[in-house]
Amino acid sequence: MIPLDLSLAEVPSLPAHAARLLAKEGIKTVADVVWHLPFRHEDRRQMQALAFQAGPLPSCHHVLVTKTGNKFFGGRSGVFEAVVQHATGRLGQQLTLKWWNMPFMSRVFAEGQELIVYGVIKDTKGRLSMSHPEYEIVKGGADDDAEQIHTGRITPIYRLKGAMTQKALRVAAWHVCQALPGAFCEDLLPTPSAEGEFVGQTRSLALREVHFPSSMEKLEQARRYLALEEFYGYQLRVARRKRRVIESGGRKQIGTGELLRDFFNELPFQLTTAQQRCLDEIHRDMASGAPMNRLLHGDVGSGKTVVAFAAMLRAVESGRQAVLMAPTQILAEQHARNARKWLEPLGLRVALRTGSKREDGDGLELIRGKSSSDKPEIVIGTHALLHDAELMHNTGIVVIDEQHKFGVAQRAKLIRKGDTPDVLVMTATPIPRTLTLTIYGDLEVSTIDQKPRDGVKIITKVRPKTKLKDAAKFLREQIEEGSQGYIVYALIDESEKLEAGAATKGHEEWSKLLAPCEVGLLHGRMSAEEKEDVMKRFRAGKLDALVSTTVIEVGIDVPNATVMFIHDAGRFGLAQLHQLRGRIGRGAHTSYCVLFVEDKDEENRQRLAIMEETSDGFQIAEEDLRRRGPGDVLGHAQSGQAPLLFGELLADTRLVRLARQLAERTLDEDPHLLRPALAVFRDEPVVAEKAQAMMQ
Repeated sequence: MIPLDLSLAEVPSLPAHAARLLAKEGIKTVADVVWHLPFRHEDRRQMQALAFQAGPLPSCHHVLVTKTGNKFFGGRSGVFEAVVQHATGRLGQQLTLKWWNMPFMSRVFAEGQELIVYGVIKDTKGRLSMSHPEYEIVKGGADDDAEQIHTGRITPIYRLKGAMTQKALRVAAWHVCQALPGAFCEDLLPTPSAEGEFVGQTRSLALREVHFPSSMEKLEQARRYLALEEFYGYQLRVARRKRRVIESGGRKQIGTGELLRDFFNELPFQLTTAQQRCLDEIHRDMASGAPMNRLLHGDVGSGKTVVAFAAMLRAVESGRQAVLMAPTQILAEQHARNARKWLEPLGLRVALRTGSKREDGDGLELIRGKSSSDKPEIVIGTHALLHDAELMHNTGIVVIDEQHKFGVAQRAKLIRKGDTPDVLVMTATPIPRTLTLTIYGDLEVSTIDQKPRDGVKIITKVRPKTKLKDAAKFLREQIEEGSQGYIVYALIDESEKLEAGAATKGHEEWSKLLAPCEVGLLHGRMSAEEKEDVMKRFRAGKLDALVSTTVIEVGIDVPNATVMFIHDAGRFGLAQLHQLRGRIGRGAHTSYCVLFVEDKDEENRQRLAIMEETSDGFQIAEEDLRRRGPGDVLGHAQSGQAPLLFGELLADTRLVRLARQLAERTLDEDPHLLRPALAVFRDEPVVAEKAQAMMQ
């Protein structure tokens, strides 16, 4: 039995040189090795017994050493060679194993040794050779499992850093896995059922299999078991957080319905069926008396803001204040403009609070010390609201827009400023079902899966960079017809490390290409005042085109903008490209989005083809999850938590749902079972932070 914090130098049978090498790179303990998981495996079980054959793929052979020696080419340069033949006794064909500038290998090999070797065979003028192969010296026979760590098995391949080597890490992992006791690997998951997928599986067995699998099928089962365990720990946390919200108690918010009736009468359109369904779900929560904790998500242009305002009016009708928080000043000001247009005619006072602004509906600074009756019913702002206790009072609902842009701690702090308010979080990023279950598992979910029927068509094309002049000509024509355009770059300034266009240089180039048209520049390093000035000029039509970074991803609503060019589109995820594309098509005219990629970048051309085929954000989000894993879709939703080791399996809906069911069952049977989970994770560096968060 060995503890997780045991130094590798103390692991039985582990060679001292391997422990020293790994310690230099920060791999010092048993836990460091256990959770340094392989990123792939190579199947080296199939021995090629018939003949040595040159080819592009590596092959595995059981061989006998017939001759060894160093060859030098002047100075210290040279090559150590070991001539081998098949150990089956087939004579005649030879293979030369080569190690360049490693004369000490002469002390490793001797004539008559049997080896398992793995590598690529090359044919140089009729002479077959294998350079720097993976090898295993066979001592107890080719079937001796303990002697086949590197070859003759399904072999783990690890990510390396510094002077770390595959052999040293693999040897350490082998000896650690042999010593994994059941007590050390106490199971976190309930015992699998006899009929289920994971029958007979344990944590200890899964960890052994994920490092040194006995079969590809066992490897996949082990990875899924450990993923289920990880998702289960996550679900325990979100399920408990959800229950705590319910237990905290809230207030019923019903209202008279007069404000809502007047609001809907003034709107120039009717709610879609999906909008009305989501609003009914929200109002039902608000009237229940338990605190609402709901996610509202939908595609770009599906009308989430109108639904949010209708929810805020229900709180105002109930005699309470409504607060909306946005991640950027640009987006907060966009919401404030809409609120003043739609809500001030109803007799409500709207206040805006950002880092540089504190104003009421008339643009006047709010006067401190006024009575509560004079305070605004609607408060809109950025994270600056977290520091303005005076502006918020008797808060009935907190709406948080673009939820994934906020950390969990920021959201909690804003909510605590109210008197157990209802909470509605919104995002314009359509979220696949598995991610809503995992990342937003503590929230009820409302989905606007329908767009207004008269939506404007957006034509999207993927084009090579060589077409920039044609694109400039097209944009100029659109500008001459009275439209405007966005030109988006991934970077602000040019980078020596990253091969991608930059907004600052792009602004210079497009100013020349479109002269005498006015071209503006917008990026995240500009001050709030500078960004506000640029956006005012663009909205007013004083700028014909806007070169920008992804700062325009959310909140920009300029109906006259009908063209968007995105440079180096291959650097963006599909979901983010869809968000950017949503900045156009907001007016009455057909809009055009062009995604520029490198001329011969077929991989990204194929990946981005879905953008040409559909404007369905949910379909695009599912494809993004399938291709790239959850990272791009998650954004900052996991802020403050350790990364998921098996995050790519979040695309497995059944596995995520099973983790959810197990977590709910655990909390139903014993609400205090989070503490055993914490004990299991106590010494594991990758998940310790997450386990601590479970107890918050």
